[in-house]
Amino acid sequence: MTINQISVFLENRPGQLAEFTKLLEENQIDMRAMTIAESQDFGILRLVVDDPYKTVSVVKEAGYICAVTPVLAVEIPDKPGSLVGMLAKLGEGGVNLEYTYAFTARKKDAAYMALRVNDPEKAAKLLSEAAEARPLCQEDLGALFGEA
Repeated sequence: MTINQISVFLENRPGQLAEFTKLLEENQIDMRAMTIAESQDFGILRLVVDDPYKTVSVVKEAGYICAVTPVLAVEIPDKPGSLVGMLAKLGEGGVNLEYTYAFTARKKDAAYMALRVNDPEKAAKLLSEAAEARPLCQEDLGALFGEA
């Protein structure tokens, strides 16, 4: 159970992110989550969007280099200690976390995390067994953001 994350190579220069997000706006693509890993010369923009297939097409047509990566998305209670419990469960199960970032949705008392792990199926199983973590699929995201 994963969602599609799009990774885009961007030059590290003023206005580059604004230019890219303008492309999304012009094509009516709605971002759900975003994070940037940067170096001195370039950055990798990781994003979750409402329509990953359209986004990849638009981004490639505009000349950007991109890739689609399956990542695990989970809903956890928005309270102290929820993240600790989830991460402990993954560690105890031998699942390696490569990176993670949070995103928001229109649901009260819930927090959302995107997780790049070495074994998404095992991680989803471990977290499904935990009482307070719920893995999400791409369709779940639409429901979280009020889409039919």
